[in-house]
Amino acid sequence: MKLTRRAFSKGVAGAAGLAALGPMGKLHAARNDEMNILCWEGYNTDQVLGPFREAHPDATIRAESGTSDPDMINKLRAGEINVWDLINVNQPWAREQLYPEDLIRPLNKDRFMPYFDSMLPEFKEPEPYPLAFAENGDLIGIPQRFGPFSFVVNTDKISQETAEQEGWNLFLDPDMQDRYGVLAYDNWNIIHMCMTAGLNPFEPLNEDEQKAFEETAAKIFGGARMLSGDLVAMNQALINGEIDAYFTGGTYTASPARYDGATQVRAITPASGPVDGKGGVVWVELTSAVNNPDPSELAEEFLEFIMQPEIAKEVAFSEGTYNPVTNMGDPAVMDLFDDTELDAIQWNTLEEEMERSVEYGVVASYDELSSLYSAAKRG
Repeated sequence: MKLTRRAFSKGVAGAAGLAALGPMGKLHAARNDEMNILCWEGYNTDQVLGPFREAHPDATIRAESGTSDPDMINKLRAGEINVWDLINVNQPWAREQLYPEDLIRPLNKDRFMPYFDSMLPEFKEPEPYPLAFAENGDLIGIPQRFGPFSFVVNTDKISQETAEQEGWNLFLDPDMQDRYGVLAYDNWNIIHMCMTAGLNPFEPLNEDEQKAFEETAAKIFGGARMLSGDLVAMNQALINGEIDAYFTGGTYTASPARYDGATQVRAITPASGPVDGKGGVVWVELTSAVNNPDPSELAEEFLEFIMQPEIAKEVAFSEGTYNPVTNMGDPAVMDLFDDTELDAIQWNTLEEEMERSVEYGVVASYDELSSLYSAAKRG
């Protein structure tokens, strides 16, 4: 299953950068002088890694950006558990796959639980973020970057209130024919097409429900004016009037346009929907310690490092797309954001949008739905 939530860029090191590996995949360098992180883009930037390298001048710090959560996880399964010290993926995987398969190890609670005190209320009340913990209570990851992810409109053409109340039905309205685009983030499209069909994508779907999905996918692709995997192109089409909305998008995709002043580009979280009454979905990244048999002492130091105010801000505003971070609950972090930056990530409605969103999860009938989706997309 591909999680194409975002375009990605390669990190500062790929396979060639890991040439120091021995024939059995063991790293020859002293493990207190080396740290390798497999991550989504942002944690691999010079703005984040540079200061950490400066703090550890005798250490080799490498990062590689992944193309999808499952692809990154499969690297560990294929033997690269000996290579990586940290892995940064979205929220369901740590608890459902990585920890049960012994691919990640528990974190020291005495060291890391205090960081939850500095997080936003959604991540510490009434209890610390549940998906950061295994069923046995072990702490298995630190949540940081997150964001609601549903669809985007031009509020000069479709009001925020109308879009929120119509929700996914907006894209089934005959008046929207040729007025919207589809941002081809396939896994997200499948999730959102399920919701448009009134289905819960995180529960197995029967034959009739799969048929409803198929019909909905055909309608959405059939009514679209454009199809692209480029969020910049989609935002530009929205701004120049080619389209009035695009299917699949959120704070992550709308933020660069908003930061540049096009605040009519707005991510929308439906007011209601088919999953426990909710129509939005929120992704949350967890960074976990890989169960490397020869662990680096720098792995947990890096986890603490990214929670520091200045670095947390760099994580939030990296790679040209902008997102909130959990430790914006810390006044020292919040003080680093100006009004323009907060408006870019729709801070004024973030709490409400989170309340209207369910946790991103694994699509239960993915194989069947992917086949139906691909056929509709080709059509």
